[in-house]
Amino acid sequence: MDVFRSHPGCIEVITGSMFSGKSEELIRRLRRAQIARQRVQIFKPIVDGRYSQEHIVSHSDMRIDAELVELPNEIVDKLNPRTEVIGIDEGQFFDNSLVDVCIQLANSGKRVIIAGLDTDFLGKPFEPMPQLLAVAEYITKTLAICMRCGSPANQTQRLVASKDRVVVGGAGAYEARCRRCFEPVIEEDQKRDEIVNSLKRPRSAS
Repeated sequence: MDVFRSHPGCIEVITGSMFSGKSEELIRRLRRAQIARQRVQIFKPIVDGRYSQEHIVSHSDMRIDAELVELPNEIVDKLNPRTEVIGIDEGQFFDNSLVDVCIQLANSGKRVIIAGLDTDFLGKPFEPMPQLLAVAEYITKTLAICMRCGSPANQTQRLVASKDRVVVGGAGAYEARCRRCFEPVIEEDQKRDEIVNSLKRPRSAS
């Protein structure tokens, strides 16, 4: 969705699984805004330093300059009042205050474009992306290609052993899967560990 200068402020969300082209679409929209001579500022979470500290970088190596922030309120603090378009990548790595920040910016007449995962490695909604979807004017759902069967993929399969919700990684740590091929194996491992740990606990004397 390409929106021109006449709009009164809006929120655009680009969401989907990993390897579905979210960052590429974000970069495309931001470059078009720059070509149109709009004032653009771009932000990314400090936790995401996979490819570059100074750029948003897609898995296909498209890149655009960006500023690192730790908390959503820093976006407001670093914002030039003359900025017209704001890009935010990896929205799922921010806390829920990102929603209020985006609403505030859109209400002040800014065009805010956010890209991020809609679900985590267990297939569950990845906050704050669901809340952003609820308040956005424009929503783009991107699909990848399932690495197992080649069908359209909307899930992110974790390939490394970790129970942490946030594990930053790319190819080798994750792959795209369709609904049929998606296997939230870590969740099964957690249940297995809970059972094993319960069996190890000493029983109280009766």
